Amino acid sequence: MDVFNALLPIFTEYGYLAVFVMLLVCGFGVPVPEDVTLVTGGVIAGMGYADVHTMFAVGMAGVLIGDGLVFTLGRFQGERVMRAPGFRKVLTPERFQAAQGAFAKYGRWVMFVARFLPGLRTPVFFAAGMSRRVSFFTWLLMDGVAALISVPIWVYLGYFGARNWDWMWRMVHSFQYGIFGLLGLGLLAGGVVWWRRRRRQRCGSGEGA
Repeated sequence: MDVFNALLPIFTEYGYLAVFVMLLVCGFGVPVPEDVTLVTGGVIAGMGYADVHTMFAVGMAGVLIGDGLVFTLGRFQGERVMRAPGFRKVLTPERFQAAQGAFAKYGRWVMFVARFLPGLRTPVFFAAGMSRRVSFFTWLLMDGVAALISVPIWVYLGYFGARNWDWMWRMVHSFQYGIFGLLGLGLLAGGVVWWRRRRRQRCGSGEGA
């Protein structure tokens, strides 16, 4: 709520540009919630300061370009960026190791899931680019599909909740819990599939021996 109150006058004054720039900043792991940024963009549209459909397009552009810059940095400047003191505060060794582990375990699908997890999104996309095992098209497909789910939810929720903030924040929290619940089920299902594949591989290796 404090972030919302801080962003609202800035977005009201500078409109689409402020939303776009803030989403770029979010892409680099700066602790400004992306969902609150998008909701605030929707709110100013609901208050008549912007067009909601244009705001949706700006939101998609800001999200994908911000994420794409992180992926590209990992691809071409990974080692150098990892040594930069400022970046290491955002992409800590612990987060980077967790991202590498998740990426190795779940493959490209972790990039889809990472879109909904602010603490993992930046290190996962950076690690994906740095690994050189993921093409730009594959990254764009996974992140783009996930963004087509998350961005319109937050922008249009802000738009319809612009005149009733209490209802809007109740819905924001409900959507957040729902998304985390679905992600938890998806990760559980993915873990089961991964475990069963590993078990079959081990059984196959034992029989071959």
